Amino acid sequence: MSKVVRKIITIDESKCDGCGLCIPSCEEGALQIVDGKAKLVKDIYCDGLGNCLGEFPQDAIKLIEREADPFDEKAVEEHLERLEKNQQKQPAPEMVSCGAREIRNTSSSGTPKQGGMEANTTAPEAELGHWPIQLHLVNPEARFLQNQDLLIAADCVPFAYADFHKQFLAGRALVIGCPKLDDVDTYHSKLVEVFKRNNLKSITLVHMEVGCCFGLSRLVRSALQEAGVHISLEEIVVGVDGSIKE
Repeated sequence: MSKVVRKIITIDESKCDGCGLCIPSCEEGALQIVDGKAKLVKDIYCDGLGNCLGEFPQDAIKLIEREADPFDEKAVEEHLERLEKNQQKQPAPEMVSCGAREIRNTSSSGTPKQGGMEANTTAPEAELGHWPIQLHLVNPEARFLQNQDLLIAADCVPFAYADFHKQFLAGRALVIGCPKLDDVDTYHSKLVEVFKRNNLKSITLVHMEVGCCFGLSRLVRSALQEAGVHISLEEIVVGVDGSIKE
């Protein structure tokens, strides 16, 4: 196959943190996370349109012109078929997004003073079981999402509802976001992938009573419909006074 000079992506591995945000945006499956870094699998899978640009926080991917094998649409179709079969047969990959990790909490009793403020020696134990939690940073195939009850919370909810950890977070995986301030198209694509790939047991959606927060409800329901999966969804609305609304 003769090489041609054309537009194609390049990845600066020194900037890439392996967050995986570029993966769902590449419809050709040309990108994969390998050893914690995004990699271009083959030149023939990259169409050079640059849909993956802007889908990552570290400015690690750019579109350049260089000598490369021509884009091969038939090869892409075969590649996507193989990926789909592998996803059905293989377990979820290790967490790679933004230093993803599992958290084992211990009681905060007896914590010494910090920053000039005396710690509450009877403070309840935190229920957060993983990191990251911001939807933009969560890998759709992260291990902490597999076969879990998922809590989707608007950013403001934990500040308005005092017992957030005990009442909502305990025993659930968590993702958070703001439908007013963040990129909802990216949220939608990410949620579709999360719903499709993780065999979720249930979804609990908690958002504020303010109008913009209901955009998160529409977003979640639209993503569920596009994902084509049937997962029970409970929606809870929190008032600005911290109460649960009917």
